[in-house]
Amino acid sequence: MNVKDKVVMITGSGRGIGKTAARMFLANGAKVAVCDVNEATLAEAAKDLDPAGVLPLMTLVVDVSKRESVNQAVAGITTKWGRVDVLINNAGITRDAMLAKMTETDFDQVIDVNLKGVFNCTQAVLPAMTSQGKGSIINTSSIVAVYGNVGQTNYAAAKAGMIGMTKTWAKELGRKGITVNAVAPGFTMTEMLATVPEKILESIKDKTPMKRLGSPEDIGNAYLFLASDAASFVTGQVLGVDGGLVL
Repeated sequence: MNVKDKVVMITGSGRGIGKTAARMFLANGAKVAVCDVNEATLAEAAKDLDPAGVLPLMTLVVDVSKRESVNQAVAGITTKWGRVDVLINNAGITRDAMLAKMTETDFDQVIDVNLKGVFNCTQAVLPAMTSQGKGSIINTSSIVAVYGNVGQTNYAAAKAGMIGMTKTWAKELGRKGITVNAVAPGFTMTEMLATVPEKILESIKDKTPMKRLGSPEDIGNAYLFLASDAASFVTGQVLGVDGGLVL
């Protein structure tokens, strides 16, 4: 996919899907801003992604739930590279509990990062994309947004809200040359699944027509497509990358 020289901001990219996506965009000639709330994680990611220090990569400590933090990050990107072509709202957290036991704090934290954070980041890049007359916004939702999941009231609510925002923004921003789409991963083998018992993972694989879990590269490929010029007439869509689990 042609993303050469595009300036790409990826939130939550110090590890997991976001870090893999950053590697894939760099390999395809993009300029990448790796954003994460954890400074140590960012430092490790930078060493791993660009050990020689020669790639068009910058790292930024960003708390997406804090508007000022986001605004400073976007200002840093535009100062360095003059534009923002692609925003991937990939940052997300979980604070799982059954409804009866979920605390207000756990609910609020997930909504603040997974939903308000998407709002903050998208609003922050909007002036740059509008002045360019072009841009791609990619929101990382989840199959949980569509089908729910036991113990994830907060996560499902945030990810479902993200789909609503995706469709709303696609209608608002299309006239400005900006596409807005969502990717809805299924169960993907990242650090988030590291604590899930093997028996449960095998059960998920068995229910999936493709008979495997997703890889970060599977999601990265979806990001690459939606960020590329090949997807310039694709907007308001929710692309499921789940191996057919929801069929």
